Formats: sequence, C-alpha cells, structure tokens
Amino acid sequence: MKKTHILLFTICAGILLSCNRKEENSENLQRARLTLDSLYQNYSAPNTNLLRENYPFDNTFTATYLASQEQANSANQYSYLWPYSGTFSAVNALFEATNDKKYQEILDTKVLPGLEEYFDQKRNPPAYASYINTAPESDRFYDDNVWLGIDFTDTYMMTKEQKYLDKAKLIWTFVASGIDDNLDGGIYWCEQKKESKNTCSNAPGSVFALKLFEATKDSVYFYQGKDLYEWTKKHLQDSSDYLYYDNIRLDGKIGEAKYPYNSGQMMQSAALLYKLTKDKIYLSDAQNIAKSAHNHFFANFTSAEGEQFMLLKKSDIWFIAVMFRGFAELYHLDNDRTYIDTFQKNLNFAWNSMRDTHGLFSTDWSGKQKDDKKWLLTQAAMVEMYARLAAINK
Repeated sequence: MKKTHILLFTICAGILLSCNRKEENSENLQRARLTLDSLYQNYSAPNTNLLRENYPFDNTFTATYLASQEQANSANQYSYLWPYSGTFSAVNALFEATNDKKYQEILDTKVLPGLEEYFDQKRNPPAYASYINTAPESDRFYDDNVWLGIDFTDTYMMTKEQKYLDKAKLIWTFVASGIDDNLDGGIYWCEQKKESKNTCSNAPGSVFALKLFEATKDSVYFYQGKDLYEWTKKHLQDSSDYLYYDNIRLDGKIGEAKYPYNSGQMMQSAALLYKLTKDKIYLSDAQNIAKSAHNHFFANFTSAEGEQFMLLKKSDIWFIAVMFRGFAELYHLDNDRTYIDTFQKNLNFAWNSMRDTHGLFSTDWSGKQKDDKKWLLTQAAMVEMYARLAAINK
C-alpha cells in the first residue's frame, strides 16, 4: 500500500510541476511580448526602421563603449549598432520560443531593414559598422559582427532559408580577418584599433563558428571554433575560479575585469563542444564556469516579502542576458535546473521591481535604484531572457 501511495504522490507532484512550468512559460512569453511592444513604442525613430539609443531621447547622448573618442563624443539621432543589434536577438528568441512566423515577419520587415543601414560595403571585407552608413565613416568592431553572425545563424537554423546563412558566412569572413599571429592567434576587438584581443570577440567567435559548423557541417568552422575556445582559455581564463578576464593587450598585459557575458560565452562554447564531441572535459569546463559564475555574479538576497534567493548583482543587463545563453546551453545537456530556476526568480522579481510606467526596465535588480534614462539594449536583453526562459519551459 505504501508503494502505491508513494507512486501516486510522485505522479501528482510531476503533474503539478508540469502545470506550473506551463503557467511560467505563458507568463514569460507574455512578458517578453509586452516588453518588445514597449521597446518599439518608446524607441522607434519616426518614418524609419531605426531606433533611438535611450528613452527619453536626448540627442546630446555620448557613448562610452566605442574605441574612437571623436566618434563617441558625436551626438547622434539613432542608436549605435550594438544596442540596435539587441533587437535581432530579442525577436529571434521570441521566434524560437513560439515558432510563430509573425516574428520572422518582424525580422524581415523591421529589424533587418534597419540593420542594413549599418552595413558597410566600402571597406573589404564588407561588414557592419558601428553607426549608419549615411553618416561619416565609423569604426567596425569584430564583436559587434560576431553577435549578428550568431543571430543570422540561429535564424537560418529555425527557417532553413539560405539568405540568413549567406549573411552569416559573409560576417564570418570579416570576423576571421581579425585573426593574426600576434599572441599566437585570437580575434582583435576593433578593426581600426588593433591594440587588444578581447574575450568578447573570441568567446562568442568560438560560439559563432561552432554554430556555423552545426548549420553547414563544414569541419573548417568546427576547428576554427575549437581553436578560438582553446586560445581564449589559454590566454584569458583566471585559473583560480574558471572565470574570464576581459582582454589581453599586444604587450601581454591583461585587463582583469570580469564581465558576465565573457564567462557566459565560454560556458556556451564549452557546452557546444561537448554536444559536438562528447568529450567530457568540455562538459566539466562548462559546469565549472557555471558554478563559479553563479557564485561571482549573484549575491544572497531577501525580498521585502521574505523570499530568499540569489539576486543578480548590478551589471550591464545585456551582459547578463548573454551569460544566460551559456546557462541555457548547459541546461540542455545536464538538465540541472538550479541556475535556470535562479534566473526565473530574478526575472519574476524584476517584473515588479525594475519596470516603470512605460514598461521599461532600470538596471538595479533589487529595484532600489531607478535610472533616469533607459537604454535600448537593456530592454532588448529583458525580452531575450523572458523568451529564452519560455523556450526552456515549453
């Protein structure tokens, strides 16, 4: 009799958990959709497919993330490429979570036409520049292009439409042109300022190449992705905690800042390498990075209602969204929900604590600090995370 009761309890618990997951899935999708709507309502530049950098819009905004101070100090009507590209990832994530063709239509009629305004064919190889091509010539970043290449490859894998793969391969040609023999390999950060080789170009460069291998079965991409993974691990990993430093200069000096996306992309690359090779050293690498990232980028937190969980530390929200890609890739291999559940708790809390009356998010996960200006890329990153959670739970 006892065994029967235990079996019934287990079955009921499983059904309840499944129902809760379906409810979470529906809620995450709704939040992703509403945030995407808020993004386009508040950042769209009239009569264009382009977007503003911030809300409220301020044409005196200057960027802090560019290599050229002259360009960074220029006031611009439209977003730079990096924040704009976040909408590609956001809509892609919704497309993956829903299989709804309307998101492909948004890509083809809104996101990608706007993106083409950054496409620079004047320089070889062609690639996306950091600002629109009707403005004075701007720098081209290898990492900016890597993120786009990953998105184009993902879109191809969902649709099998050749136009997306063609663009991804074109972008890879540019990215690979940023590799030379200095420091025994590795991709530079900026085409015009070849002063450092950064984790943010090499780790996702590895992910991009491995995804291209999955898409094309061309082993050249596999070996390029594997080489980039090994180069980054050798030159930029902190062996004391498995996390990744930001960059190495040509003189060998290490930039020791640790950002969520750098370790997250090496986690994703390791997970992909394990998926492709079944070599357990890569699974171990991914799991070691995951455990350390969870310890480093989160902190113990108790909400006003008394709920205790690990809260994300304040950081660039998009860096966190890209880190989440690594956790999601690992979850598909080991089915350990520890980190996924932690992200779900953070994103549940964020919905009520970080949003304003326009449906836009600040950057402090505790909800205590409110931003006067809301960055476009922050909103895109939130869409992406809610959609990725929905895809995991579906």
